[in-house]
Amino acid sequence: MHFWEDFHEGHVATSGRYVLGREEIVAFAREYDPAPIHLDDSAAEATRLGGLSASGWHLCCVFMRLAADGFLNASSCLGSPGLDEVRFLRPVHPGTVLSLRRHVLETRASKSRPDIGLVKFRFELLDVERSVMMDMVGTVMFGRRNPGFRPA
Repeated sequence: MHFWEDFHEGHVATSGRYVLGREEIVAFAREYDPAPIHLDDSAAEATRLGGLSASGWHLCCVFMRLAADGFLNASSCLGSPGLDEVRFLRPVHPGTVLSLRRHVLETRASKSRPDIGLVKFRFELLDVERSVMMDMVGTVMFGRRNPGFRPA
């Protein structure tokens, strides 16, 4: 179990492997983001994306799966107060293999809740060539191992 105290500014870790299939891209798009670039090969090939591409919102879901499996489910995660930025940098085509890289940008103890610490991360979805396909910056709340401890 990882607690707030286990995250240190500057730490970088990579985890997971997720293959994004064509059927999954189209099914997600039909349900949540029915733009032609996510549904129709011909329409997508006529754009700067160069072919059928996953919705950015689909990529956010893939990020969440990789984060949950990679470290959140084995931690004292208490959720997130939100994201500061999300950027979709490159089109993600069927067959792309993604992994998650996380950078700890800063950590701080909650001023109002001594049992909680906050960690600000930069998360990146990477393809096999280590190109950043999507990145986001956000804060995650974690339980503290020693919530009453106050360093001198």
